[in-house]
Amino acid sequence: MNESAGVRFRRLHRAHVITEELPERRHKGSSGKVFRVTLLSLGGFLILLLLIIFLILESPIQPEAFSLKEPPQMKGCWEPNLRLREARRLYEDQLLGPESIVNMGGAATRLVAGGQEVGGRKLSFINDVAVTQDGRKLYFTDSSSRWQRRDYLHLIMEATADGRVLEYDTETQELTVVMENLRFPNGIQLLPDQESVLVAETTMARIRRVHVAGLNKGGMDTFVDNLPGFPDNIRPSSSGGYWVSMAAVRPNPGFSMLDFLSQRPWVKKLIFKLFSQDVLMKAVPRYSLVAEIQDGGVCRRSFHDPNGLVAAYVSEAHEHHGKLYIGSFRSPYIAVLDLQGP
Repeated sequence: MNESAGVRFRRLHRAHVITEELPERRHKGSSGKVFRVTLLSLGGFLILLLLIIFLILESPIQPEAFSLKEPPQMKGCWEPNLRLREARRLYEDQLLGPESIVNMGGAATRLVAGGQEVGGRKLSFINDVAVTQDGRKLYFTDSSSRWQRRDYLHLIMEATADGRVLEYDTETQELTVVMENLRFPNGIQLLPDQESVLVAETTMARIRRVHVAGLNKGGMDTFVDNLPGFPDNIRPSSSGGYWVSMAAVRPNPGFSMLDFLSQRPWVKKLIFKLFSQDVLMKAVPRYSLVAEIQDGGVCRRSFHDPNGLVAAYVSEAHEHHGKLYIGSFRSPYIAVLDLQGP
């Protein structure tokens, strides 16, 4: 090689990376991207739709935020059992309503009319009643000035403190407000001293004692607080305590929807914009609980029917001759439980 020719350099080609990716694989990768984009678009559309519903549609309820204590653990006296499933059903499919009445021949007189205005508000949901021994005075709960009995779920979810306890004097026919600002006052029971009544404040999962006569008249304190369920009616037991019925519980351990929603009124609004009361009732877990509460708010014993298979939607328990007769605000029957059973 002569010198004039110089030295030759060969430029190397850039290395090629060879992969085994097939066209089908590349196609799958692009399909996955399309799927993710479609899914995100669908999610965005649903969020937009919910936002439109939330902003445009009116909610039938105007809920308030409130606080509940952490539910008590269901152990000890509250330990779940199947005792209520030993009950028998009476008059099944023969009852026409939650409080069916049979006139045995006496005269029926209306003392207080629904819709009547008292203290600047109408009586919309007259609920339970207690009568003094001499029959002169009646104490009753007006659960809401806005909702009626058929709208009970609206009342529970709205949770406004517009419930009251009223007194009716049968001699003077005077109607007065005894206590107000209660969240769904429900069952009422006169105490033996005839000077105070127990009132189930359903939304707050507690029972209040309202003083209607004597030195403490006009006052109120708590008989039992933070129940493991939402109390309905209250009736005396033969041992000196009180039977309390609960158609929904606050499971601990577990999850309580009503406790969760208590601080989220906007979620309640959205739920009632999307679903009717009948649809929502089907989604509410059924759990029947009847407890005997001693003076001082101590639980003595409790009877359970998880899922409400035999006694569903319990609202009242009435003791008579060793048996417990259990009513319902929704079921077309009465259940009876032998208290002498195992």
